[in-house]
Amino acid sequence: MRPLTRRDFLRLSAASAGGLACAARIPASGPPATKRRGGVILFQGDSITDGGRDRRVAAPNVAGALGTGFPLLIASSVLRAAPDRGWQFFNRGVSGDKVPDLQARWSTHTLALKPDILSVLVGVNDFWHKLLKGYTGTTADYESEYVALLAATRQAMPTVRIIVLEPFVLRHGVVRASWFPEFDERRAAAARVASRVGATFVPLQEAFSAASARTGPAYWTADGVHPTPAGHALIAERWRAAAGI
Repeated sequence: MRPLTRRDFLRLSAASAGGLACAARIPASGPPATKRRGGVILFQGDSITDGGRDRRVAAPNVAGALGTGFPLLIASSVLRAAPDRGWQFFNRGVSGDKVPDLQARWSTHTLALKPDILSVLVGVNDFWHKLLKGYTGTTADYESEYVALLAATRQAMPTVRIIVLEPFVLRHGVVRASWFPEFDERRAAAARVASRVGATFVPLQEAFSAASARTGPAYWTADGVHPTPAGHALIAERWRAAAGI
């Protein structure tokens, strides 16, 4: 299967515009996951999703292959609660990824797995790499490319349920005043992306900010970006509530 190019994504996004307008009115996810047999759940994104996963293992439901973060916590809880449902969990997050990096590996790491539920958390590096690595992508680029990626995904897999997680940070460690207001603009863009492609949106920034106000930010993120075990548990809790499984 050849990698989908930027031209492919833009063409498919335009072609599916009418369908996405309908998706905004009619839930794209179909019947709730709890009312049918389990299927394939795929986690995609950057280092927060990656969680140090073992890339040598391709099989589902293997602890090392799920990493040490929220995908493992979600999979563990769901598999424990429903051992007869046949859920298969995969993690294909890659540390450092931005939306263009997801696009480059999407055919092999997403479409080939034919997920029933696709979870995506991406956006921190799309801003952070502007500060660290000379990346020049704008908030508008992030939004349009993200929409194109997910529109092409729905075109290829019309029944997939897509879950978009909100990028988040806490103001400590590497996160300085220079991150704002642009990072907040990218969070808002992620919410618009979810709306435009008929995806379930999982807000995370407010939850992390509220939790941080009680204990301090270092309890929830090690450096302002990467969650601690408590932070990953918070993501897992919010994800399961939004997904309904």
